[in-house]
Amino acid sequence: MMLSLKEKLAYGLGAVGKDMVYMLSASYILYYYQDVLGVSAVAMGIILLAARIFDAFNDPVMGVIVAKTKSKFGRFRLWLLIGTVTNAIILYFMFACPPSLDGAGLTAYAAVFYIIWGVTYTMMDIPYWSMIPAFTNGGKEREGLTTLARSCAGVGSAIITIFTMMLVHALGGNNERVGFKYLAFIIAILFVVFIGITVFTIKEKSSVDMETPSVGAMFKALINNDQAMTVVVAIVLINCAVYITSNLVIYFFKYDFGGTKWFSSYTLFNMFGGAVQILSMMFLYTLLRKFFSNIKIFYICLGFAIIGYASLLCIAFTSMTNVFILFIPGFFIFAANGILQVLTTVFLANTVDYGQLKTGRRDESVIFSMQTFVVKLASGIAAFVASICLSLNNLQSGTEVTDAEAVIDFSENVSAASRLGLRTTMTIIPIIGLFIALIWFKKKYILTDKKIEEINEQVKKLNA
Repeated sequence: MMLSLKEKLAYGLGAVGKDMVYMLSASYILYYYQDVLGVSAVAMGIILLAARIFDAFNDPVMGVIVAKTKSKFGRFRLWLLIGTVTNAIILYFMFACPPSLDGAGLTAYAAVFYIIWGVTYTMMDIPYWSMIPAFTNGGKEREGLTTLARSCAGVGSAIITIFTMMLVHALGGNNERVGFKYLAFIIAILFVVFIGITVFTIKEKSSVDMETPSVGAMFKALINNDQAMTVVVAIVLINCAVYITSNLVIYFFKYDFGGTKWFSSYTLFNMFGGAVQILSMMFLYTLLRKFFSNIKIFYICLGFAIIGYASLLCIAFTSMTNVFILFIPGFFIFAANGILQVLTTVFLANTVDYGQLKTGRRDESVIFSMQTFVVKLASGIAAFVASICLSLNNLQSGTEVTDAEAVIDFSENVSAASRLGLRTTMTIIPIIGLFIALIWFKKKYILTDKKIEEINEQVKKLNA
């Protein structure tokens, strides 16, 4: 039987919840510990990079555990529920650091809870994506649901982008430490509710032999599938650019754009950007698809993103008295990012059929496990780059803003050199990465729409 609309929506809602959690951690954990609580930027960079690399290599281990699980509740849904509940609890404590901690104790607290958060997130993330074969038919239905879930994940990320600092200041007054604690609690509850809907709506219709690729198997599959390798490298470069920006944009508003109510401008900018990202994924991509191939849309989006970063750098050297002028680069960057999230998933799905024809193996689960692996790796690299930028440019307040300090303009004491370093890191480095992605993809990717149709016909004959 085909999936019902209710089942599709339930699965997509789970993606919204889990990526709200992921984006809160990926974009704000560095700011919370480094700027609000005063942990060394370099220490945080090392913690974030090491934890993400460990977590990425931990994925296959969790895959083995899930594969060997037998229960009345199913193989996948059991771990999806356990992982979600434990990750939600850890998320709250990660953003609810005891006020009594400081120095080495505070750094140790950050390291321990961030590593545990990564492990528990893997506990639910692996079964979430791996369970698709257990309740879908193969081919287009499976690929369509995967694309839908990735799009819903983008919506979850956009929600966090839009509302985080607005809610932090609404919930904590001007005390960001308190605001983050309450926000983490709310997100944790929503996370459990959304995944709960997924778990109790989706039914595992069959006993599926889950493939549990090792890291070695992932890289072997990439070596044998040049098109999958091409897409994966592009994903790493694009996500590094995205996460460098998402980690540093709050510092840009606080220490460069400035003002006593910098977070209001930051929130307004993110509201605009998040709306553009969601609308681009839902409507702009569909509109462009009527006129262009996916490959051309990919190049257009990379061009959009590069234009956005270049214009942001130029605008940063003006007086920047009005946040609305930043909407110009924001539109290009957020629109491109929204569509690129959809496209990279589509491209990766296309490489599965290609790989089957080339090697005789259909490494579907291996390929999509690699996507999770490289996104986590990219977020760790980006966080490390951002932390080095903050350390070199001495950008850190070290304490949360209290009511008495609410009128502080943090940008007043920032040197021109520090601002230049911040602007360069969050614009020039992403531009370089995107240019490399553009050149790499143009040179290596060969799966045009016509080529994909030919491959699909050949695969149908093989499977007949």
